[in-house]
Amino acid sequence: MRTLLFGSVTALLLAPGLSLAPAAWSQIYKVTDDEKGVVFTDRPPTVSNAPQSTVERVELQDTNTAAPVAVRPKAPEATLTPQQEEAPAPSVQITTPANETTIAMGPGNFAVSATATPPLERHERLELLMDGQAIGAAQNSSSWFIEGALRGPHDLVVRRTTSRGKTVAVSDSVRVYVLRPSIIRR
Repeated sequence: MRTLLFGSVTALLLAPGLSLAPAAWSQIYKVTDDEKGVVFTDRPPTVSNAPQSTVERVELQDTNTAAPVAVRPKAPEATLTPQQEEAPAPSVQITTPANETTIAMGPGNFAVSATATPPLERHERLELLMDGQAIGAAQNSSSWFIEGALRGPHDLVVRRTTSRGKTVAVSDSVRVYVLRPSIIRR
């Protein structure tokens, strides 16, 4: 009982002093002595300990503060579907005729076919080039029929383009040799 009473009395006596402590701590004094020495203190000097000294109260300005920067939550990482992860780059390949094929005697007619991987999108087209020149317009189909090719070697390439003409992929070149009959007079 005695400890309880002592603790209560102590708390009542210290409470007013504690509430004044921050105010006393916030006051700063600048003491300049006769030799121009400067001392800053939080205790007010008395006449006995600071003879022939100049005492000034230093008014402290409010402490600079800034609101904390708001931390944005981390954006979730994009998750790819299995289709998006495994999607191959667009490509095109001539499947027939094979490279170095000879087109036998005849009028120079032969078929060309290609494979597009992945399949063509709605806005994509295939264009056949023979010796760098387009054979017909770009089309959705992957097969062509060449008629009347001249005798000699020809390089075939299929180009995968968008409807605006941008090239998406180009096949490897395939060389064909066309043999046509000729009449040699002796």
